[in-house]
Amino acid sequence: MLDIKTFKSALEQLETERKIPKEKILEAIEQAMAAAYKKDYGKRGQIIRAKFDQDTGVVDFYQIKIVVDESIARMDEPEEGEEEYSFKDTEDERVRFNSEHHILLEDARIIKKDAELNDEIVFPLEAKDDYGRIAAQTAKQVIIQKIREAERTSIMDEYGTKEGEIVSGMVQKIERGNIYVDFNRATGVITQEEQIPREYFDRGQRIKAYLYSVEDAPRGISLRLSRTHPKFLEKLFMVEAPEIESGVVEIKSIAREAGSRSKIAVLSNDEHIDPVGSCVGQKGTRVNTVSQELAGEKIDIIPWSEDPKTFITNALSPAKVISIEINEEEKQALVEVPEAELSLAIGKGGQNVRLAAKLTGWKIDIKGNGAESTEEKETDNTTDSEENTDDATSDSETAENNTENDAEIVTEKEETK
Repeated sequence: MLDIKTFKSALEQLETERKIPKEKILEAIEQAMAAAYKKDYGKRGQIIRAKFDQDTGVVDFYQIKIVVDESIARMDEPEEGEEEYSFKDTEDERVRFNSEHHILLEDARIIKKDAELNDEIVFPLEAKDDYGRIAAQTAKQVIIQKIREAERTSIMDEYGTKEGEIVSGMVQKIERGNIYVDFNRATGVITQEEQIPREYFDRGQRIKAYLYSVEDAPRGISLRLSRTHPKFLEKLFMVEAPEIESGVVEIKSIAREAGSRSKIAVLSNDEHIDPVGSCVGQKGTRVNTVSQELAGEKIDIIPWSEDPKTFITNALSPAKVISIEINEEEKQALVEVPEAELSLAIGKGGQNVRLAAKLTGWKIDIKGNGAESTEEKETDNTTDSEENTDDATSDSETAENNTENDAEIVTEKEETK
């Protein structure tokens, strides 16, 4: 005899711990009981359903028949060795009539006057309490399967709404370079490609990551996480800066080399609010908090502009720009910077100009303001020195009436001779 009090307690426990609605569990039980009944007492082709009363523990069984006529079902008998539901030929797509599965329209209207084609007619069945071992095992398997399916659906509903957000969990294990994160009801994975270089986590340590995909894999729900995704940087700033969360300040574009350096372009929709200052925070508190979460990653915050020249100039910060020539058709820009700041504009390993190009979407070439002219001047001086070696004396006499700079050049030529 079923203990109703214990049964209801188990339902509530499953609903609380696994977030599975009681209705889903009851549905699984009813399907399991129907499968067990059909296994021991049913016939081929029957549709059997069960109705479980959770207050009394009584299970009622019903047989369902589908209303058909000759336009839907064929009335011929199956030939010897032929499957009961197989088609006699490929041209006739009607299903073969089965008295255990179908009921003719005229017979259905005797039971239910307004019956229509494809309606279901319900017939009560005799209740059974004694099931065989195989039927009981079938019922058990159905219940386990249905509960797992309900749990998967519940997890998908919960984490599907969190896709594109930051989630926090505990490091479960680190295996083959992948970090597995425990979220109690689901497990997330951060592959090596999605990890910040030189960043290390211990087992049991709390970790934040960007949830970019929720996959329903054969082994369960898999959460795909990233700490290198540009959106992770954006979401962190949304947490720290209320102006971004409210939409007053927008992050227009992001260029990131995870763990090293990032550039973000921001725009304010309110002329009274400074977009850069909103992201930096008082004494740099906001940007420093984000940087610490990203293992000390340096973050450049620049104002966004519709004007390509202004935007590219801002993107190359902290280097100063003298002039910009742009080709809008090919989205190329030739930028001239002071000779002393050429290396600053390019950055270590070309990082600064590379990030600026990603941020703006323009191909950027950089040159120093005196690089070409200086190179040409040195070439001319070398050529003159070689050609006029024999005339060094006359050059020296002429140089006495010239400027001090010309005298120095002649002196060098005489030394060369």
